[in-house]
Amino acid sequence: MTASSSDRRTFLSLLGLGTLGVGLSACGREAVAAERFPVSMSDAAWKQKLGPAAYDVLRHEGTERPYSSPLNGEHRSGIFACKGCAQPLFSSKTKFESGTGWPSFWAPLPKAVGTRRDRSLMMERVEVHCSRCGGHLGHVFDDGPKPTGKRYCMNGVAMTFRAA
Repeated sequence: MTASSSDRRTFLSLLGLGTLGVGLSACGREAVAAERFPVSMSDAAWKQKLGPAAYDVLRHEGTERPYSSPLNGEHRSGIFACKGCAQPLFSSKTKFESGTGWPSFWAPLPKAVGTRRDRSLMMERVEVHCSRCGGHLGHVFDDGPKPTGKRYCMNGVAMTFRAA
């Protein structure tokens, strides 16, 4: 086998895996779109309300760059709410420094979020969304502090903060 044959095979293999990943990710988004939430708007209305960065994260499951959110360094007492529908999501009492570059919490407020399996990026994670509007917030992992052992790793652009 020549070097160019090997390079071509590697390229085609990676292309095939990428296509499969996009297909699997798209299937998950269709299932999400089928869910009904108390707050609902057209895609155009969400886009106008949220602006590009929040729209990408909340409505299309994007991810902000680590360390780019001012909420990562927010340490005042207060409530973190969904930027899409203003539902309170997390108390500052549960926020901790995870060192990941995203605002992290060890627990949400009662009934504030929902979760579902996320099989995008060829791995399985647990996606976290607002229970009121369905907006994507981030993911939850099992490597957080006591008392829950959970790390709700949230996109700051998907939330607002109201000081208490």
